[in-house]
Amino acid sequence: MNSEKEMKEILLSAKTVASVGLSSNPAKESFGIVQYLKDQGYRIIPVNPGATEIMGEKAYPDLSSIPESVDVVQVFRKPEDVPPVVDEAIKIGAKVVWMQEGIVNEEAAQKAREAGLKVVMDACMRAMHRALIGPRRINI
Repeated sequence: MNSEKEMKEILLSAKTVASVGLSSNPAKESFGIVQYLKDQGYRIIPVNPGATEIMGEKAYPDLSSIPESVDVVQVFRKPEDVPPVVDEAIKIGAKVVWMQEGIVNEEAAQKAREAGLKVVMDACMRAMHRALIGPRRINI
């Protein structure tokens, strides 16, 4: 169960987001969601084995290849593809696994929780940021 309080705490404390399954195609929903998060000041690390760079950031083939610590592992993959992502998130010491809207895998979520990670399922990180924090106002 996702509580708004917990999601807001995650969004306020997280600095680095590894986006697993992020598309390099600007027309894809994942691209727009992550672009918004980047615009809000999050450090975005694309995880896509088919890309070398997305949004001007070096892309990595998997979580284990990322040379820095990650706060949130954001998942844009089918529910059945989540368990190995959770295994890697645990291995690299991530604090949170955030499964985007439409993605639910109870078994993987339970494994992540047992390893001490916070879990958000079936919620859009951009939508939750907009609702709970609001876009940063940039004065022009």
